[in-house]
Amino acid sequence: MQFFPLVLAATLLLSATQLRAQTTPTVPATPAAKPAPTPAPPQVTRMTVAQDGSGDYRTIQEAVNASRDLSQVTVTIFIKNGTYREKLVVPSHKTHVTLLGESNTGVIITFGDYSGDAEKHSTYTSHTVLVQANDFTAENITFENSAGPVGQAVALHVEGDRATFRNCRMLGNQDTLYMAVENSRQYYQNCYIEGTTDFLFGTATVVFEGCELRSKRNSYITAASTTAHQRYGYVLLNCKLTATDEAKKVYLGRPWRPNAKTVFINCELGAHITPAGWDNWRNPENEKTVYYAEYNSTGPGANAKERVKWARQLTAKEAKKYTLKNIFAGGAGWEPARK
Repeated sequence: MQFFPLVLAATLLLSATQLRAQTTPTVPATPAAKPAPTPAPPQVTRMTVAQDGSGDYRTIQEAVNASRDLSQVTVTIFIKNGTYREKLVVPSHKTHVTLLGESNTGVIITFGDYSGDAEKHSTYTSHTVLVQANDFTAENITFENSAGPVGQAVALHVEGDRATFRNCRMLGNQDTLYMAVENSRQYYQNCYIEGTTDFLFGTATVVFEGCELRSKRNSYITAASTTAHQRYGYVLLNCKLTATDEAKKVYLGRPWRPNAKTVFINCELGAHITPAGWDNWRNPENEKTVYYAEYNSTGPGANAKERVKWARQLTAKEAKKYTLKNIFAGGAGWEPARK
């Protein structure tokens, strides 16, 4: 019995099947679709602080902490009236923060640290508010150090660049306002600042415009520590110098460092300003290096003829150079808006 034809047919059929299997392309499986990325939440650009719980936060520090790090857009924190007992810090990575108070007498940030107290604070750590971030703005706020006349007690300590304060009050005694670090530029418009000894001090380049500076005791208003290569130090434009009844002999300034620069332009000086105007901080060598000047001072404290010989009276041409654009031209240039 012969099976050859049947075996041959089966063999040919198997070979054809294998050939088709080898030549038919394999279709890859369709990969599973990846889920769409979750979009980043929109940046919060406005928050409200209220002690009664009607806002987003009860403390200012909580709101500052909640703002986006290294923000490139302004984050406005609206603060309802109240007395906020906080030692507030705006760290360097919390950029473009604006603190907007409901009113400058109703929103009070206060604390009572001072140099040499039981906590061993220094002048540099006695602040009520410390601003280290760039592009910070405050409007309608009172910054207070409530320690009293016990030594150095800073209400506001500013280190960031391009800092603006409008319609604010700085209350304290010695060292009320510390404008620190050389590369910091600061602008104070329509502010009220009071104190005793050296209540405006530090290394920053600063303009005060339309501000009231109130002396509470016989003392010194400014103590700039400008460096030798800074073109400007403190410039006071259209400011008013007032005093309590207790203050009868007050100097415009004395040099914390030898190259201090301070200029008063179009300011009204009360009778408490001493005729000499300036003090050398018990070092005649400072008279060779400081730059102290006035232009068009008015009021009973304006006494150009009696000023120390090493201070200057600017000409009109020289005074015109003291513009916000020129003063703040360092770095990338900055010209804060007037309101």
